[in-house]
This record gives sequence, C-alpha cells and structure tokens, in this order.
Amino acid sequence: MAYDFKKEFKELYKPSCKPSILTIPPMSYIAVRGKGDPNIEGGEYQGAMPLLYGVAYTVKMSKKGPHEIEGYFDFVVPPLEGFWWQDPADGQIDYARKGDFNFISCIRLPDFVTRDDFDWAVSEAAAKKKLDFSAVEMLKVDEGLCVQCMHTGPYDGEPATIDAMHACAAEQGYAPDFSEARLHHEIYLSDPRKCAPEKLKTVIRHPIQPI
Repeated sequence: MAYDFKKEFKELYKPSCKPSILTIPPMSYIAVRGKGDPNIEGGEYQGAMPLLYGVAYTVKMSKKGPHEIEGYFDFVVPPLEGFWWQDPADGQIDYARKGDFNFISCIRLPDFVTRDDFDWAVSEAAAKKKLDFSAVEMLKVDEGLCVQCMHTGPYDGEPATIDAMHACAAEQGYAPDFSEARLHHEIYLSDPRKCAPEKLKTVIRHPIQPI
C-alpha cells in the first residue's frame, strides 16, 4: 500500500477545528513562486499547477523507469500547499486585494528525494510535458513553532479562523512571528473544483514566538 503522508502525519494534515500549538519539522518541497489573484484564468497561480504535479508524479512513477532513486518507496502525492503574503510580509492579508498576493505554491517531497533526483525529475517532466519547467525549484522550509487549525468553509472566511488561532496563541503566551521566511501557510485538503465552498477543508498555519 502506498505511503500516505496525510495518514502518517495526522497532526500536520488533519488538525482539530480548535487551534493548537506545535513544532513543524523541516521539509522539502517542489515549489513555484508567483504573484496575482489565484482565481484568474491563465494567471501565474493556475500556471504553476501543471508544473508542480508534473514533477510530483514524475518522482512517484520513477519506479516504472530506468532512473532508480535510492530509498524510494511508493507514496500518495501529498496535498497542494501554499505560502501567501502581501507586501510587506507582516502577516496582514486583505482578502479583497487578491491581485496583490505573492505566493509560493508547493507540494511536499518524500525525504528520499535528493537534489540530483529532483533535477532529474524536472528535466524528465519538461521533456514529457513539453512545458517550460524553469520556474520550479526545490525548496527547504523549517517552519518551527506554529499555531494551526482546520478551517472549514470558503477561503474568504479564513479571517475568523485566523482570529481564533491568534487568540489561542496569545492565551498560551505566544505572538505572531511573520517575516520574509515565516509566512501564512495553507494546506488544501479539498479540490475547489469538486467541493462546495462551505465544505472546503484547509489547514491554516501561522508562525509564532514566545512573548
């Protein structure tokens, strides 16, 4: 049976609807950076999707080709994630100004993927998909101490969940700790193309520090 990160790391991918404090381990991602409203047809965000999934599935299906990845095990491609900010990167997000979004859209990589394996996967995907994969990068993120919560509902309803997260953190002696390296983080457990807005499930994660 394929390894499923969502099932093996439930504390990261299936948190409670009540905010919680936890320390996130370092992870590597397939990542594409961009700007603009994610809902715009043909925009940078939507253009990132085939690149991310192209590389992710190339790594997954490497078991059927000549390229052998040391330590490989079959896995379920992890969910799409995103780091978001509006300049300056202080954690303040105005959902009415979606055109001002900056993003790093990403998919988690299994730990067995080395830089050489990643470069091979990008080259292989580019050759097969006939697309420009030059925007794809291997990104290592060490989020550290965070507050997170499961948000159920439309993305524009996130501020209420975020307020609850910050209130929970403050009660336990923590304050937000946003910077260019520590950003608003979302993990998408639902496909908005197939799921009603009120049923969308999104993990929201914010960096914090002791007061």
